[in-house]
Amino acid sequence: AIAILCHSATNGSACHLSLRRDKGRSPQNKKTMRLYLTGYMGTGKSTLGRKIAKRTELPFLDTDKMVEEAEGAEVADIITYAGEEYFREAERRALEQTAEYESAIISTGGGLPVWGDNQAWIAEHGVSVYLKRTPEQILSRLSPHGRYKRPKLRGLSDDEVLQVMREGIAEREPIYSKADVVIDCDKVNDYEIVDKLVEFITANF
Repeated sequence: AIAILCHSATNGSACHLSLRRDKGRSPQNKKTMRLYLTGYMGTGKSTLGRKIAKRTELPFLDTDKMVEEAEGAEVADIITYAGEEYFREAERRALEQTAEYESAIISTGGGLPVWGDNQAWIAEHGVSVYLKRTPEQILSRLSPHGRYKRPKLRGLSDDEVLQVMREGIAEREPIYSKADVVIDCDKVNDYEIVDKLVEFITANF
């Protein structure tokens, strides 16, 4: 596996990222680059994914958007009216469609890796990157619309939202942490994350 670790500078300035190779599977051959961004809702997978795709001139895919286009409805409505199992099946179909691209930057839904064998499928077809953030950091990033479009967060106070996030992240962490690349985003700004992943893609693929 590959880990990108965040180390705080001794003088308290912005932290630095270092790339190291750990034991385990190495990246796929350099002819393909499917990079799957994983993590809890609101961690910036789509926002950062678009920026990385633009910098690397690779296609950008968003599994939530792929499901919405296929189903003709927003994710929240699909789950509300058709049920989560129906949504997860549609999400799996979208995930499998990403294999049609030889190279791409792919943003995944927050629950996608933990459903069925999706994480194992991703491991076989690309490199996964876990964007790890604290509940407090995620909450600070969410706009009012971002909260509303997530049914689990509608009508909740900030404290209630944080509690939902703490429980959700704790439940999913064992799966998220299986990613090939783990970025501790707590003390790293988005520009550093994009820069480091662009460097990683350029160096390894």
